[in-house]
Amino acid sequence: MKHRVVGRRLDRTTEHRTAMFRNMVTSLLRHERIETTTPKAKELKRITDKIITLAKRGSPHHRRLANRDVRDVEVLNKLFGPIAQRFSARPGGYTRLVRVGRRAGDNAEMAVIELLDRSPQAADGDEGKAAKETKAARAEKPAKEAAKPAAKGKPKAEKAEAAAKPEKKAKAGKPEKKGKKAKADE
Repeated sequence: MKHRVVGRRLDRTTEHRTAMFRNMVTSLLRHERIETTTPKAKELKRITDKIITLAKRGSPHHRRLANRDVRDVEVLNKLFGPIAQRFSARPGGYTRLVRVGRRAGDNAEMAVIELLDRSPQAADGDEGKAAKETKAARAEKPAKEAAKPAAKGKPKAEKAEAAAKPEKKAKAGKPEKKGKKAKADE
């Protein structure tokens, strides 16, 4: 008899299972929608609802408790900011589980788990793309600025000469090896 035994083992060790669900909770809170297998989604729903309830309470103690599972500061700020405000009037049931069919490789039943009342950015699905674009733009800006001073160092005439005649550097003390064509030309 399984009295007071709660949760699914999912054929994983305790350490693997806790690490997996911590990563999945963080991803769900970041993207507000993820696709996984149905048993994992059902278990994730329990954990996510508890984390969101901690965020609704909002004290520093509850923030530290949530930080045990959500180790990303950006996601933790989102959890205790907009997500906690969004669910402040709701007494529970913060996630939705939608079954989407079976996976092609192993025929596992798949489900989408998502937060209710998703933000307009997350609902469009462009949140991740927009974040990647802004990161790419930030990365390009310093690269462009670094390239500009190097280009200003030489006058245009010197650049043109350097580009017109590339010089071959021979190793010190060793004569250059000549190929068959070079010998035939002599």
